[in-house]
Amino acid sequence: MAPSVGISSYNWEEPCGEFYLLDQPPEQVPPPPPPQDTRPWASALGGVSAGDMALQLTVTGNTDEAVVITDLNVRVVGRKAALPWQVYSMGEGCGSGITPQTFDIDLDHARPLAKPIAGQDGDTVVPAKDFPYKVSTRDPQVLNLNVHTEGHEATWYLELEWSSGDRHGTIRVDDGGKPFRTSALEGRKSYTYWPDKDEWVAE
Repeated sequence: MAPSVGISSYNWEEPCGEFYLLDQPPEQVPPPPPPQDTRPWASALGGVSAGDMALQLTVTGNTDEAVVITDLNVRVVGRKAALPWQVYSMGEGCGSGITPQTFDIDLDHARPLAKPIAGQDGDTVVPAKDFPYKVSTRDPQVLNLNVHTEGHEATWYLELEWSSGDRHGTIRVDDGGKPFRTSALEGRKSYTYWPDKDEWVAE
């Protein structure tokens, strides 16, 4: 039985600013929502994740029988010039629970890989550990992915490979059936929302 893969957070860092590129002037952009609602808010405005995208996956087996996660592949569908839109900061949010494993994904690389790096779980440093991992209903695995681009707009998705006994397969992880979109933010005009002024203010 294939494991289940869920996106448990789009913003796992703590403290964790999250940024979106929007093709609207600040007077047409509504105030930012609570942290858990930022992605639907940005999607409704046609927004694109900017710079670094902190994506958290939770992988859980569907039976008590252990399933081995053997690899995580990055599939870039397209790469073009970064969007010339404005950057809007969502402020700070907060993070996760189960001890995570952290991976860095550089979308500017010709063949992006999920590279294991040391992570943080509260005050504890979590050493870098590459695949494989075992998961079951009682033993899920959290994967923190730092996906970033400094020079492009990239569309991409992930493929998680698994095996259990003589069975094996691949699970596609994307943005609700569409590829994720991430664009560089360097050199773009940036705004932060000031509640006391009830407006977006240029940084």
